[in-house]
Amino acid sequence: MSALDQAANAGTTPVREAHRFDEAALARWMTQHVDGFAGPLTVEQFKGGQSNPTYRLSTPGARYVLRRKPPGPLLKGAHDVLREARVLTALGNTPVPVAPIHGVCDDDSVIGTSFYIMSMVEGRVFWDATFPDVPRDDRAAYFDAMNATLAALHRVDHERIGLGDYGRPGNYFARQIGRWSKQYLDDADAGRDADMDALVEWLPTRIPAGDKTSIVHGDFRCDNMIFHPSEPRVLAVLDWELSTLGHPLADFAYHAMMYRMPPDIVAGLAGADLAALGIPPEQDYVAAYCARTGRDGIADYDYYVAFNFFRLAAIFHGIKGRVIRGTAASAHARERAESFPRLARLAREAMEACR
Repeated sequence: MSALDQAANAGTTPVREAHRFDEAALARWMTQHVDGFAGPLTVEQFKGGQSNPTYRLSTPGARYVLRRKPPGPLLKGAHDVLREARVLTALGNTPVPVAPIHGVCDDDSVIGTSFYIMSMVEGRVFWDATFPDVPRDDRAAYFDAMNATLAALHRVDHERIGLGDYGRPGNYFARQIGRWSKQYLDDADAGRDADMDALVEWLPTRIPAGDKTSIVHGDFRCDNMIFHPSEPRVLAVLDWELSTLGHPLADFAYHAMMYRMPPDIVAGLAGADLAALGIPPEQDYVAAYCARTGRDGIADYDYYVAFNFFRLAAIFHGIKGRVIRGTAASAHARERAESFPRLARLAREAMEACR
């Protein structure tokens, strides 16, 4: 992740004007609904997590995190924090590390929008995929911890924990390719790209045989995890807003895409000397996931990588359109827009590796 991204997302700030709410009303609600809560309550806003505003709640005896739906008009189905709370609650009794949920509120009259409250998990977040603050000889263990965590998620029986209706099972790639192709083709302001055009044509014709369904996180990266303060152990996986039922190999390839991702776009390892850093090579990382999930390799791995670079490129293409239209003028958005053609090229390179 770029220095701009890290500075923009790390730590807390006073609550932004647009995201303020009645803190006394929240304290009254917590007194009634959160076991052991005792004020006074202090509220700060995390710099990151701005799709759904996220706050640190501090009392003399405990610290919590509040995630809420943003105020104002929203697209239907967007910013569904109650859905996030549902998956976190369901995963609470599985091997997947998540922050415990203490309360869920769907009554907009309390603080203006629905919200949930979970434990504040104390630990470390790594914004750089090379884990520069970790000694070289320990880095492989941190990568293994990420690998084990994602494999544990994909092994969860979603029907057994009450998430059988958490998404549409089956035809995941066809539905996703159709959705992102349409978004790309419909945004005339952002223009066309030869690499994307080739992917739009090719991806639907080469969807691998077989259809698996599991819970997928959708944005499983090192900076969406809290690690133990001193051990190579994941204490909590964060940011579940893109989670659904989907294909586990799509989810794993999105995570493993870090090996080919330029570090100035999102947390990535492209160009890094992995051996010098003590980081396992891509093929070993894939093999470790396969061993944990009972697979004898991933025959169509490059297809899954191509799909994920295409999906991310389509998202950045949409940002480019919004920048051009003047509806996303931040420096962060402009960085994303400028990265679009590089992502499209990386997607095409993975596509060509399949041939």
